[in-house]
Amino acid sequence: MLYKEAIKKEILNLFHLKQNNRALSIPFLAAFSVGVPILTGYFLGNLQYGIYACISGLVILYLPHKGSLTHRMITVLISSFGFMASFALGLLFSFNPYVASVALGVFAFAVHWVVLYYKTSPPGSFFFILIASMALSNPFDLAQIPAKTGLIGLGTIFTCILALSYTAFMVRKEANAGTREAPKMIQKNSFANSMEAIIMGVFMFLSLLIGHLLDFDKPYWIPISCSAVMMGASLYHIWQRTLHRILGTFIGMGLSWLILNVIDTALGICIAIIVLQFIIEMLITRQYVLAVIFITPMTILMAEAASPMMQSPNELIQLRLIEIVIGSILGAIGGWFLYKEKIRYHAIRGLQKISLTVKRK
Repeated sequence: MLYKEAIKKEILNLFHLKQNNRALSIPFLAAFSVGVPILTGYFLGNLQYGIYACISGLVILYLPHKGSLTHRMITVLISSFGFMASFALGLLFSFNPYVASVALGVFAFAVHWVVLYYKTSPPGSFFFILIASMALSNPFDLAQIPAKTGLIGLGTIFTCILALSYTAFMVRKEANAGTREAPKMIQKNSFANSMEAIIMGVFMFLSLLIGHLLDFDKPYWIPISCSAVMMGASLYHIWQRTLHRILGTFIGMGLSWLILNVIDTALGICIAIIVLQFIIEMLITRQYVLAVIFITPMTILMAEAASPMMQSPNELIQLRLIEIVIGSILGAIGGWFLYKEKIRYHAIRGLQKISLTVKRK
């Protein structure tokens, strides 16, 4: 009986839309920050360069929606530097699949620890890992590293200008409305959990290594899916997100196949990416399954827009589906270890606080 109730609850969750607490301007802002760079690349005759700059537009998702103008812009600027560093390091260590796997593991450990230390809000370390994974799966070309990293830098500069304009407007609007908050400083957590960061690093290493051992042409889909699932807030949330991601991916792959068969121009792909980004930002806080349905084709279009495999949609969809499912299952296993570590860590911290309280008395 309990199982039936649980199944019924999960089915209802699939169709339940949470209340939208985000400003309607956020989806437009995200679509604009991604759309302008990719359209610029298209009209200048180099879609691949537009894709690189377009990926860096995702840094707008790290813009805090509360706090002073200084706090919000510092956060975006630091995140922008992180995007550039993630991409450059990925390209630098892509010369060998085993070195690349180790590099991703070490990088994921470091960036996840920094996110824990500075109490960074979602999406946390996800997009840094995503960018590093994509870069590590690129063919190694030392001469191209400065140019490609520069494109990421140009994209982040545009996004920072956009973020500054939007934030200045919002801060002034809040001040006029009398709802302006006290200046918010970057918070630090002196007791950041290093073991949690180690677990994240180990599973990012394993996920990329498995992709290389299975000889996938784009092995970064496995660590991306793995990290997305491991970002769950609780054990239930992690397993729920695994099921939702696999289900959403299956439906999203169908949508991807349809888009790839209907759209046969580079401009059409650019417009599709912009529209999908807008829809994702409308849905991501309301219903994860629906968001994943649109995340799947957007990431495929963004990663494969300039790839020859775009001409073979059936083969492309089959490969990506296998990689995403492997990554999601691996993420569920990693999430279980992560959740157990969180329980252990919080228990120890609780005992330490009680001990300090007793000693002071």
